Amino acid sequence: MDWKLEVVTVPVSDLDQAKRFYSEQAGFAVDLDVMIGESTRLVQLTPPGSGCSIHLNSGITTVPAGCMQGLILVVDDIEAARAELLGRGVEASPVRHMHHGEWRDGHGGDWNAFVFFSDPDGNAWTVQERPAQR
Repeated sequence: MDWKLEVVTVPVSDLDQAKRFYSEQAGFAVDLDVMIGESTRLVQLTPPGSGCSIHLNSGITTVPAGCMQGLILVVDDIEAARAELLGRGVEASPVRHMHHGEWRDGHGGDWNAFVFFSDPDGNAWTVQERPAQR
């Protein structure tokens, strides 16, 4: 039996602002934006090429906005991903890598090139470059 992670809830304070950020700036596709009750709204978005979506909502969860840390997106080209984020108005870190327990600017080895950004509520994302397919 397969167990697939399909959706991760990202707690936000303003659904419209978060939807704009994730769709217009981060480039996620809007899959769903629906009211499921008088005060409950669900917005689901998916990063390009991902099998897992994020879920923004009002009235479903009580998790504080901005508490998600360590959400990771994986890309083939970290420099291109960073350029795309910057081009869309996202404040993204320089490309960094871990070296002997410390962050340094630039590319490291395989799986060791990262860019960091946050949504308007402070939910923190990491973009990691995966090695080229052999």
